[in-house]
Amino acid sequence: MTSANNSIPAILPRGKGHQFLLYGDSCSGVPGGLHEKTFASVNAVVRRLRPQPEFILFPGDEIIGLTPDPDALRAQWRYWLDTEMAWLDRAAIPMWHTTGNHTTYDLMSEAAFRAVLALPKNGPPGQAGLSYFVRRGDLLMVFVNTLWSGLGGEGHVELAWLETTLREHGDARHKLVLGHHPVFPINGFTGTYQREIGHEYARPFWDILVNENVLAYLCSHILAFDVQAHRGVLQICTAGAGTAHRMPEGVEYLHCVQAALDEEGLRYQVLDTDGVVRERMEWPLSDPDPALWRELPLGEAEAPFSGCVESGRRIELRLVGQSAATDVAAVQTIFTAFAPGSIAPFWLGLRGPRQTLTAIVAREPGRSPTYWFGPDLPAGEGFDIHVAIYPDMGPGGLLYRRHDSTRWSSFTSATARGLDQLAWPQQWAIGHGQGGSEDRAFRGAALSLLIA
Repeated sequence: MTSANNSIPAILPRGKGHQFLLYGDSCSGVPGGLHEKTFASVNAVVRRLRPQPEFILFPGDEIIGLTPDPDALRAQWRYWLDTEMAWLDRAAIPMWHTTGNHTTYDLMSEAAFRAVLALPKNGPPGQAGLSYFVRRGDLLMVFVNTLWSGLGGEGHVELAWLETTLREHGDARHKLVLGHHPVFPINGFTGTYQREIGHEYARPFWDILVNENVLAYLCSHILAFDVQAHRGVLQICTAGAGTAHRMPEGVEYLHCVQAALDEEGLRYQVLDTDGVVRERMEWPLSDPDPALWRELPLGEAEAPFSGCVESGRRIELRLVGQSAATDVAAVQTIFTAFAPGSIAPFWLGLRGPRQTLTAIVAREPGRSPTYWFGPDLPAGEGFDIHVAIYPDMGPGGLLYRRHDSTRWSSFTSATARGLDQLAWPQQWAIGHGQGGSEDRAFRGAALSLLIA
């Protein structure tokens, strides 16, 4: 038993709601194997949660699998369930799984997955026990199979059943979709069918989630914790339940995610193997108090903020103006924060012939900066775009939305680090770079910038 002074307080719903655990990718199941000890270290933290979760979601790769021997595969499953997870009373705390590339890689392994886990058989034709849904009061959870052999294997996913199921449960307040493979790249690791679902599925898959008001897509596979938003829907990746590798090493860490859903939205905390909260978030984002907005004058002045962006706080910018008419591919500054004698640690503006909204973040002298890409701005048209810096979201925490939309999207980037350590200098400029009025000047018109 866990003593009271060693317990970890769980986030609880504010009123009616759901409190659950999310973790994935342990790749264990072999006594004395490489990942058994690391998986146990994560489970030790899970067991300290008070109260314990109402249910557990495990989006794939429980065992190392990938063997042609059906007896060996079943033995791994039995060891994982009966020994490594023996501490869990699955009758009191149900656990639901998705298929994964270590567990359902051919017909034999699909049959083993079905037999051992005995999951609901309400999925699409041919996928009974592989793809399914669970309705729990006002919560709908749809578990998709991102590698069914009958559709082409790894990276392929069935869409019609997903859309139908979401529509049939349109009365659900909360909708979560779970699958093993991400839809959007994480930390710069990308590759169609192997690291994400097939790229031809990405847009129609996400259209379904947006149209059916899904809150989040929960996945694993990439050995990291990551959250990003796309058109108002979250992609949350958790693959730190024990696999003793990281993507990348030195940045990511073993972890589990404890979360709560209620009428106000989603909150979670990401716990490492010491039980320390490494990341946390609340979604959806609340709008700033209208009284906090202020317009910044064009040109240069003292920075509107300085020091590090703190956890739990965010900065929101509103960019208003008209883009350059035609044939402008040169770099154009909207906003930059800088100190004399060094490259600006934060630059926001337009780059290239499509006038792509871009942020450039330079953290360390002598190291290449990281690039974050937002929407393209049509030539000669007015724009009114909000940009949020939300450090608690890691790399996904630089977001944008049109002023007439409430749906945030993360800028795309290939970095594994967010903006939580970004140090703001004392000077800033609007409409041109740190080198003066002709340095990477904005070539459009009527530029204004507000900050909250």
